[in-house]
Amino acid sequence: MSQFFQAWQKRKEALQSKALEQYSVESMESVSDVTLTTNVEENIQLIEAQFGKCDDLVVRRFQTKSKAQAAIVFIDGMVDRNVISDFIIRYMTTPDITYHDPATNELDLTDKLRQIVRNILSGCAVLIIDGCQNAYLNNTRGWDRRSVEEPQTESVVRGPRDGFCETLCVNSALIRFRLKDPNLRVRHMVVGERTQTDIYVMYIDGIAYPPIVEEVIARIESVHVDSVLESGYIEQMIQDRRWSPFPQIQNTERPDKVVANLLEGKVGILVDGTPFGLIAPAVFSQFYQSPEDYYERFYIATLIRFIRIISISIALMLPSLYIAFSAFHPEMIPSRLVIAMAAGRSTVPFPSLVEALFMELAIEILREASVRLPGPIGPTIGIVGALVVGEAAVTAGLVSPVMVIIVAVTTIGSFASPSYSAAIAIRMLRFPVMILAGMFGLYGIMLFLIVILIHLSSLKSFGVPYMSPLSPLNLNGMKDLFIRVPHHLFKTRPMMFHVQDKIRIREEDNPK
Repeated sequence: MSQFFQAWQKRKEALQSKALEQYSVESMESVSDVTLTTNVEENIQLIEAQFGKCDDLVVRRFQTKSKAQAAIVFIDGMVDRNVISDFIIRYMTTPDITYHDPATNELDLTDKLRQIVRNILSGCAVLIIDGCQNAYLNNTRGWDRRSVEEPQTESVVRGPRDGFCETLCVNSALIRFRLKDPNLRVRHMVVGERTQTDIYVMYIDGIAYPPIVEEVIARIESVHVDSVLESGYIEQMIQDRRWSPFPQIQNTERPDKVVANLLEGKVGILVDGTPFGLIAPAVFSQFYQSPEDYYERFYIATLIRFIRIISISIALMLPSLYIAFSAFHPEMIPSRLVIAMAAGRSTVPFPSLVEALFMELAIEILREASVRLPGPIGPTIGIVGALVVGEAAVTAGLVSPVMVIIVAVTTIGSFASPSYSAAIAIRMLRFPVMILAGMFGLYGIMLFLIVILIHLSSLKSFGVPYMSPLSPLNLNGMKDLFIRVPHHLFKTRPMMFHVQDKIRIREEDNPK
């Protein structure tokens, strides 16, 4: 630590500037009280001292048309050089350009060094002029960014094709594009001591419940970490029960999904640098619902929801039911099926629990490998690997053909969940329920289900019961639970989120 302070002292002596006398030992961590001087060279030294020896920090000195010394400071690669050359330097140096000509579309003034450094790191070009204590902050952001593309994890057959990208202002504009309501509020926050990540908290004033909004903001403000590189950092730090396998905040790539939830009184959270936004509070039922449910006719959407519920149940329970029936309750299986299963297991040297765990682990390894492989060959390797491993395991007598079918159906059922984070929870819980089924049979499965239901009933997301509208029972919310009623019956918003404006469809707006 002493070497660190000695190096800093040498830097101060080498600069030999009066402005640097404002620094102290405490100012190494915070420069909020340091202000600029009226000397352009001293101000340049102040800025350079904050960045150290950074080769990507560009300082362009020039003389204005009034013969004053000036400089513009920016980070190479984060700005549009054409804007700096054509609309700032040319504007300041060419005599025949009048003051009515434009410079940049955004301009701000400050003499605070901390704010100047923050804007430089955000892609602004800072203009400092000799004799002026204030610096001009020009919005010249121009780094390369990914364009708006179709969401990769939440594809739909019918619905919008645009998804979030990694740029915060573009993501907020996608929401504004769909929600042209002046009551949409956006609260800007900065989290991360070193990354200084920008975050937008969005809600509709007059619909969202103010205590929920303030709780979301308070939890984000309480996050004191070194870095925030993705919205998952915020999700894990502000959720109610951090040790629960079930997600209590929903993430999405779809702006239409965020808008739909904002209209229900929820809060949206956008994090700079990631295409995944967050929705809070979240209840269990919304993780098997898809935006496409509201774009199709109600009976089609209801049928698809029932298929999802059955698929999730199969993904969680099918292997454990096979273990319980084959090991403890063979009398509950039809006799012909028992004979077929016994013939298939005649060469298998392991009990059904070990057989199921081996196959499930193999499938999970293949699934993870297919995700990490390059796009064109990933799905191919996954399919071929599953076929080869399954066929080889049956031929070698390590597993029975029935087990291969059960594991394949279970894997397909887990893919039916619209939410990846919810599907991960089901995949995790599949293993303990298989172990309980191998130890206690159906009694172990029932014990597991009871514990899970108690846990789900005890969860809350920002004060909203996780199992709403089932527990506590809310008849208004049942319209959009297992079935999806026609749109004209959605006259009120879900009451479980304590919305202020309860009316969604007014009679005068919906004449017969």
